[in-house]
Amino acid sequence: MADVQEKNKEIVRRFNRVYVETGDQAVYDEIVSPDFKNYVTQDAEPGNREEALQFYIGFRSAFPDVKVIIHDQFADGDVVVTRKAYQGTHSGPFMGIPATNKHVTIPVIDIIRLRGGQYVEHWGSADMMGLMQQLKG
Repeated sequence: MADVQEKNKEIVRRFNRVYVETGDQAVYDEIVSPDFKNYVTQDAEPGNREEALQFYIGFRSAFPDVKVIIHDQFADGDVVVTRKAYQGTHSGPFMGIPATNKHVTIPVIDIIRLRGGQYVEHWGSADMMGLMQQLKG
């Protein structure tokens, strides 16, 4: 079991360092399952793989130099919890706010359930209020 947990943690690290930081579509296609469910949306129903992809495309457009700093990572069974931060320069519109060219840090906690080496479920919390304060401050 420990080997599977370490492998799952490495998959999550790879998603963050390769896909989030570079936008490598092949990595997204490899790691995110076709039946992926995203439970961070405000909708009653979870978001899907395509909606998550569109979020990341928009995020990377707004913060093209994004780096992911992983602070802590824990695995239990098929679940990986990661405490991390996104750091980048707000170079494009995001959530209706035009580019400010401010360097920001966004603390995030992600919970990922994996099956067969792929993301199948995601829960997360990002400090969006803190981000808005950094962009407007």
